[in-house]
Amino acid sequence: MKKFTTRYIAAAASLAMAGMAGTAHAADSVNVAFFLEWATPNQIAKVDKAYDDAMGVDVNWTDFSTGVQMTEAMLAGDIDIAYSQGLAPFVTAIQQGAPLKMVSIAVVYEANDCFVASSLGINSSNASELEGKTVAVPLNTMADFSFRKQMAALDVDIDTMTIVDQAPPDGAVSLADGSVDMACIFGGASAKAAGEVGSPIMSTQEKTDAGIGSFDVVSVTESFANENPDLVRSFLEVTHEANAAWTASDEQIAKVAADAGMDVATTRNQMAGFVFPTAEDQTSNFFGKDGTAAAAAESLGLVFKKPGAWNVDEKIAKVMTGEFIE
Repeated sequence: MKKFTTRYIAAAASLAMAGMAGTAHAADSVNVAFFLEWATPNQIAKVDKAYDDAMGVDVNWTDFSTGVQMTEAMLAGDIDIAYSQGLAPFVTAIQQGAPLKMVSIAVVYEANDCFVASSLGINSSNASELEGKTVAVPLNTMADFSFRKQMAALDVDIDTMTIVDQAPPDGAVSLADGSVDMACIFGGASAKAAGEVGSPIMSTQEKTDAGIGSFDVVSVTESFANENPDLVRSFLEVTHEANAAWTASDEQIAKVAADAGMDVATTRNQMAGFVFPTAEDQTSNFFGKDGTAAAAAESLGLVFKKPGAWNVDEKIAKVMTGEFIE
């Protein structure tokens, strides 16, 4: 983790000093990060080139395994916009001084599951038996956030556990071959694979009762937002239009499934648990000093409201802003 933090700080400092030279290409192209196995309505706009048409530029999409990788690509100048980056990796980046902004909420969803190998016979009623076991977790992601929240709710001491940093597809494989006892997963296909050899340590209702939930964000580099505000607004407008046009029809599901790299059944099942907040909902409920985004970031350790601070709104707006939502 120390190596990760050091690399983060160095990259953030380099980006700030360089003035984000990598965004010079934004006049004729924009680079966007996204996840495979993470089905969202805006993938129809992606496939149909609606973003390219509305923004008047070539929009290049690159898939990543984790939100941490998205941040590192942004710091390197390779990515301008990260779609559906987890709140946890975004907050981690901000804590390390990365010049990024949250400009929208991509999707609200049930907290990621942690699957325990079926052979162990461990569930929420005897979760303490996880102590001393090995768990695969993609560190600094929303799956990591969910893991820590669930273990706290179940009174499991994670300091006794061996935590292996693995992306969801690798974690699912490790759970299947017995390399780990539990794997915390996001992504439809990976979760399906993990579910074939394990069971969630907490049910949907148990997570809800414990107040454990998640949402992903749309993030951009500060310099891209400052230099190309109209492109950011257009990107979010197309996204909201795609969300509004979503009916979960067979045709829509099939198109999204193909782009997400999943089968139709898995895609339909995954999206049934997703909520895509409207522009009005986001500006009213998620952003601002008392918004959901700031409250969630506080729970992840990003402290805005220090005693005697007079510029709380300015602090939040610097990294979390709904100004680009129309």
